[in-house]
Amino acid sequence: MQTFDLIQPDDWHLHVRDGDFLKTVVPHTAEQFARAVIMPNLKVPLTQTQDALAYKERILSNVPKHLSFEPLMTLYLTDHFKPSEIAAAKEQGIVALKLYPAGATTHSDLGVTDIKRIYPVLDAMQRHGLLLLVHGEVTDPSVDIFDREAVFIDRYLEPLRKDFPALKIVFEHITTQQACEYVKSADQGLAATLTAHHLLLNRNAIFKGGLRPHYYCLPVLKRETHRMALLEAATSGDRRFFLGTDSAPHLATLKEHASACAGCYTASVAMSLYASAFEAAGRMDQLERFASLNGPAFYGLEKNTKRLRLQKQSFEVQAEYPFGEGALKPLFAGETLEWSAHLMA
Repeated sequence: MQTFDLIQPDDWHLHVRDGDFLKTVVPHTAEQFARAVIMPNLKVPLTQTQDALAYKERILSNVPKHLSFEPLMTLYLTDHFKPSEIAAAKEQGIVALKLYPAGATTHSDLGVTDIKRIYPVLDAMQRHGLLLLVHGEVTDPSVDIFDREAVFIDRYLEPLRKDFPALKIVFEHITTQQACEYVKSADQGLAATLTAHHLLLNRNAIFKGGLRPHYYCLPVLKRETHRMALLEAATSGDRRFFLGTDSAPHLATLKEHASACAGCYTASVAMSLYASAFEAAGRMDQLERFASLNGPAFYGLEKNTKRLRLQKQSFEVQAEYPFGEGALKPLFAGETLEWSAHLMA
């Protein structure tokens, strides 16, 4: 297979940062994806609708004029989020709220300390049809970092789903066999996003030839058995699994650091990476469903009308990009990928 055409995909989990950083990263996504769910964990978290809408305008101002791209905005849940704000958020186009357990990942210190505290908010979300996006890891220091996702399912996600059966939930960037099995066993109110790096890599990548900080992300890469389970889920055709890059740009100086930031930057080559994973599994026939159809169906949105072409044309991943006053290094920098992606006229 030398070319593969599909409905233009969407990215259902994306970080783009803010300010001058937008100039670099927004075009990378807009060149491949029609829409993206924008994460709200800026340095000052987006807890107010007006702030999220202002952020949307800043993102749109960095979309190249020849491209069409829609940021789908979210809000950041805190212990003090008011249920009364949900109706207005829905009316003004907010698509979801994000649950970060406090301290779980980048800029999550103001996240939720006890899920019970936001039960009134979750009830309002359920009534108004706003989705809940979940970073599914416990932060209990007694739980091994490789077990935090599995423990989260039993300790928090299962009780939450029983208490709010009509609340649509996206279990984001899942990384374990347990999460795959849990989503498969659930009803249609639960879905999950899968990143390209978790489909392609296991935890050995972090330590290959030394400590490699650009492969460090949260949730952290897991064992090969988990990677294989993720790949099977992504390529299965199950409508509950869809694309979410969790592309997370950081200055190279903050990645190559004694306390490296968590996150892999994949936006610039996202569809090339997903194509590589699906081709390796022998399931290119399921890529369009995963990348272009399942996400819109779960969010209740129309599928896109434009098309994207993947072409078997090898290229070398750019070593770095200008990023504010520093540099941004993508995952697989300097390595060769076999599939190139281009929007069709």
